[in-house]
Parts: sequence; structure tokens; C-alpha cells
Amino acid sequence: MNELFENHVFSVDDLTTLIKQTLEGSFYGLTVAGEISNFRPASSGHWYFQLNDSEASIQGVMFKQKSWRLPFVPKDGDRVIVTGNVSVYARRGSYQIICETMTRSGTGDILAILEKRKQEFAAAGYFDAERKRPLPAHPKRIGVVTSPTGAAVRDILQVLMRRNPSIDIVVLPAVVQGDGAAKTICAQIEAANRWRLADILIIGRGGGSLEDLLPFSEKIVIEAIVSSEIPIVSAVGHEIDWALSDFAADLRAPTPSAAAELVSQPLEDITRTIRQSVVSMAEILQSRISLAKSRTALFTPSRMTEYFSRRMEQAHLKTDDLRQSMSSLVVDRLKSTRSALLLLDRQLENLSPLAILDRGYSIVTTAGEKRIVRDANTLSPGDTFAVRFAKGSVTATTDTVGQEN
Repeated sequence: MNELFENHVFSVDDLTTLIKQTLEGSFYGLTVAGEISNFRPASSGHWYFQLNDSEASIQGVMFKQKSWRLPFVPKDGDRVIVTGNVSVYARRGSYQIICETMTRSGTGDILAILEKRKQEFAAAGYFDAERKRPLPAHPKRIGVVTSPTGAAVRDILQVLMRRNPSIDIVVLPAVVQGDGAAKTICAQIEAANRWRLADILIIGRGGGSLEDLLPFSEKIVIEAIVSSEIPIVSAVGHEIDWALSDFAADLRAPTPSAAAELVSQPLEDITRTIRQSVVSMAEILQSRISLAKSRTALFTPSRMTEYFSRRMEQAHLKTDDLRQSMSSLVVDRLKSTRSALLLLDRQLENLSPLAILDRGYSIVTTAGEKRIVRDANTLSPGDTFAVRFAKGSVTATTDTVGQEN
């Protein structure tokens, strides 16, 4: 066959047509078993997906005329057995299997692995809502961990530049598919934290099969996300795609473009808010200035003179009241004290020996020592003694001493 085509120059269309005729004429009525990934139902009712095993993949299509008869809708990770024919899509230069029938044959290995990891990470608390942090409202720098040549980084850059070109963008290149991808993603997350390269990190990639997205479900990547001090947005694949990084990240975005929308506010909105704040502050300041002016207008010399005059009058009135109150208190206190003194004077008078003498009693004392004589037996006949009356006193001599019972 090589000799047949040796001197013939094919156009791309001629070569593709030849391949199409060869494949479609040779591979029909096939039965193929595989695991579904990247399942994408179209609005037209057609199903697009990928069939995989551990070694290879093939694109699959099931048109609406066939899919509506199935009693189930397949999903990523389902093991199925399909029958159909190989077809070549000339515009893309790719081949695929057009499925006529499809039956379930179990759950795929990849989905089972992901489910097991999901349960382990959930039990470890990696997906807890309490550990997720809100994103900064106005980040100055956004880091993007993705392939530097993929569509995801272009979409993110376009959206950020359109919405807010003042935000700095740091692209941290990483392998996002195949062996070693998880290590590079993890290393870039750790580097961003070590050097504090961004206020927010977006990690992700464009769409792909379930196998293509596996690096974003690896344990080292999940642990790097959980340990990150920088808030992380997971933006893996298209809206129907998912990875375990979506559950561990602080926020999940359905696409890389949506992630750029979520982490940025349009510069126009920020400018409008600032302008409104400036206007509001100016209005408040003007209101306070007007209030201050109206208050200072009250402090004219005549008003101040009148004001202080009223205050002085009130002070004089208060002073007079206090003086009158003090005078009344002093008078009352003097009266009270005088009454108390009079009472004490009466009590003293009643207790005075002179008062007793007024009632007819007298005091007898010896003539020399002036000792009070309380017992007649202390005197002897011929002793001289003095007798004091209420008015005056006498000196007498003892004639006899008698004892009265």
C-alpha cells in the first residue's frame, strides 16, 4: 500500500475521507465495554462522552433517536457496554464510536477511588464549612495555579483584565494532567504561601475527562489546599465536572472564567461606590458645617451679654436662696441649742445642793476642817460646828449628842 501512495500527494480532505471510508467500512457492529467520563448531554438531546479503560480512551456519541429509549441516564464513573459503529468526524480529524445501545455493567474504578478518598477527606474534616474562609473583597494580587499554555489561564486573564485591570495577576505554572501533575500543583500552592505571592489563589484547568482531572483529587493537593493560609478558589473543568479540590477549597467555581468573576469586582462598580461615598461624606460634612454655623451664629456679643446676665441673675437668686437657707438653719440651730442649754440648766439647778437648801435643809460642817457632818456621833459635847442654810450660816456648840431611830 505504501508503494500505491508513494507518488500521490493527498489533500487533508482526501486523506481524511480515505481514513473515514476505511474505518467506517471495517469497524461496525462493535460491542465495547468501558467506563464513562466527561459525560455531556446536549440541549438537543444527544449525549457526548468518553469511554475509558486503564490503557486507552475513545470518544462516544449517542444521538437522541437512540438515547431516549434508555431507562437510565449514564453519569461519570458508570461502567457500560455499548454497541455501535466507528465514525470519523472529518472537521476535527478525530474518530469516535456512534452508539446504538447501552447497558450498565457496574461502577467504574475511578469513581470508586474518588468516592473512597472523598469519605476519607470528609472524615478528616477537610471539607468542613467551619474551616472555609471568606475571600477578600478587594484583592490586590491574584495567583493562578494552572497550565501557562492552557485555555483556563487565558480565560482568567481576559476576565480579570476586562473587569479590573488594576489587579495584579501572578501565574504559577503547573502541570495539570498526567503523572507528576499533583506534585507541581502542590508545590506551587506551597510556594505562593511561603512567599505570600497573592491575596487569593485560583487553582484549576479547563475541561477534560475524569482521568484528566484526577490530579486535583490527589491527597497531597487536598492537604496543600487545607494547609494554605491564602484563600483558595477551585475552578476545575466545566460546570458539570468536579474534583475533590472543589470540596476542600474555600470556594468552588464552576469554570475558570467564573472563578475570575467571583474574585474580582468590576473597576466601574468600585469607582461608582467610591464616588457615592465621597458624595455622601461631602453631604454629611456640609450638614455638620451648616449646623456649626447656625450654632456659632447664636454667640454674638449682645446674645452672650444677655446669656451671661441671665446666668448671673440666676446665680444671684441661688446665692440669696442659699444665704436665706443658711440663716434659717443657724437660727433653728441656735434655738435648738438654747432649749437644750435651758433644759440642762434646770437639771443642774435641781441637782444643786443650794436647791436642796431652799427646800428647808441645811449643811452641817465641823468648825475647823469644814468636813460635812453626816453622823451626830462624830460630835462630842462642847464641839463647835457650822450650820449653812439657804441664806446665811451660824456657828454653834454641841450641848448633847443624841441618837434617833
